[in-house]
Amino acid sequence: MIRICALLLSLGLALALPPAQAGERPIVVELFTSEGCSSCPPADALLAELAKRPDVLALSFHVDYWDRLGWKDPYSSHQATERQNRYAKLLALHTVYTPQIVVEGKWEAVGSDRADVERALDLARRDPAEVPVSFALDHGQAQVTLGPGSDRVAASVLLIGFDRRHVTAVTRGENSGRTLAHVDVVRGLEEIGRSSVGEIAVPIPWHSDHIAAVVQAADGRILGVAVRDAEPL
Repeated sequence: MIRICALLLSLGLALALPPAQAGERPIVVELFTSEGCSSCPPADALLAELAKRPDVLALSFHVDYWDRLGWKDPYSSHQATERQNRYAKLLALHTVYTPQIVVEGKWEAVGSDRADVERALDLARRDPAEVPVSFALDHGQAQVTLGPGSDRVAASVLLIGFDRRHVTAVTRGENSGRTLAHVDVVRGLEEIGRSSVGEIAVPIPWHSDHIAAVVQAADGRILGVAVRDAEPL
């Protein structure tokens, strides 16, 4: 499991954050969901369970194609929809849908189908991929270092910012009258470089509770991950 170094504050001074080191990394589980979809709350609840596991990095992507159907999801983004559309092409699916879970960029399941999701997690455990990633945050800059052999893989390096928890009282649409809770809600995603570069330093363009550095191959496979708590404002 990736070991996340603690953020230390002393005498009111923010210390430089030590890098998150690569190791036995978590399995990446992406849920595509929407507050406008009445089938999604059970999948949101399942993701919350998975997020408690030390070997899972849960990410909740809220798509925007439900926004025109009565309720605009405050966490929706077109980036999330584009990411799901890309998976649909890579996984040879005829359409996108919610709730959908994608595991490690290789396996997909209905997001509320516990048995199918567990089956995908088991497949991921049997077929690990690892590009070593070290990741540090320093004064609003993300510093990502890829380990030996990363230049042999054609892959993108992504920054993903996500918040620990959000709760919404929904007043319209299919979930009208319900209070919905979400964990690990993605607030920003940006490609910052290629795996051949080795070292990348970029400013973080948004605020979130956590930041993940993800190495993803052109065919969708997740190859490496490191996660940090975001710096305090």
